[in-house]
Formats: sequence, structure tokens, C-alpha cells
Amino acid sequence: MSSRKKGHSHEVMPSAEGTDKDMECRGETTSVHRDGEKTETKLKHIAEVSKSDPRYRFTSLASLLNEEYLESCFKELKKNKAPGADGVSVKEYAENIEGNIRKLVARMKAMQYRPQAVLRAYIPKDNGKMRPLGIPAVEDKIVQMGITKILEAIFDAEILDVSHGFRHGRSCHTVLNALDKAIMAESTN
Repeated sequence: MSSRKKGHSHEVMPSAEGTDKDMECRGETTSVHRDGEKTETKLKHIAEVSKSDPRYRFTSLASLLNEEYLESCFKELKKNKAPGADGVSVKEYAENIEGNIRKLVARMKAMQYRPQAVLRAYIPKDNGKMRPLGIPAVEDKIVQMGITKILEAIFDAEILDVSHGFRHGRSCHTVLNALDKAIMAESTN
């Protein structure tokens, strides 16, 4: 890895210019073996840099939101969820995935992408009341997932391991399991 000064900006760009060492510093790979591997390598590199130097500043992270990356985010969406306000389901969006993603990226690059209104739906609760749900459009879910992964790569290293709220792979159930293990294995009062 190249030498870095604390507090300096760090660019992650998809171009292939520069030496292998420059590409490594920007989180780039020289070849792509599987769909999405190049971006996953960049995300891992971002996480490593963030962990090793919390004061490091990242710039140009929006360049990671390219067609390949957003298509891999689309593939991770749950297929059976309700459509958003635009009425487009995941299955319908998949029918022209390459064209849809290409248009999405073009709108993002032109600064013309705007999230759609979230569809409000209500589901019944056990106590007879209704719980509101916000259902975003498929396209917005794709962008949200892409941005979430980038931000997680940067900030997850700063969050304490005992924190479970709103973290990938963690929930109220994982904190209850950790609490159960601590109570059963350690002396408590």
C-alpha cells in the first residue's frame, strides 16, 4: 500500500490510469474474475483504509455507483416485495435490467436522479392498530443499497462491536443472544 498522510483526501476512481501501486491505493483491481468482484475489492480496500486510519478522507466515492455495481445490488434485492409508488416490481425491472441500470447511471452522472415518493402502506398489528410502512421504488432500493454498502465500508470500523442497531447482520435478536451468553458465562448481579 502506498504511504499516506493523515487527513488527506483519498480518491476511489474506476479509471485504469496510473501504476499498479496507484491502482492499489485507489482500491482498484487489474482484472475482474466474477461479476461484482472488482467493486467488492474496492469496498474491502475502503474498509481497510478506514480502519487503519480513521482520519482518512474519501472523495469521489460516487464513481463506485457504476452499472456493474448497481446491477449486483439489484441481484441482492428480495424478489417478492411489493412495488413502490411507480408500480414497478422487481420482476418487471429485471426484464430490461441492463437498459434500466444504464439509464439510472446516466441520470446519476447528469445529476438528474431524484428518488421517487415512498408508497405508504399500513399493515395490521396484533393489538388491532395499524403499522405504517414506507415502500420505496425498486430503483431507489438499488441506489440505497449501493450507498449503504459504501458507507458501511467506511464507518463500520468506527462502531463498537457491542453495537447491534441498524448494522448489517445484526438485530435485536443478535444483541439478545450476546446478552444471554454474557449472563450465562460471566458472573453478574
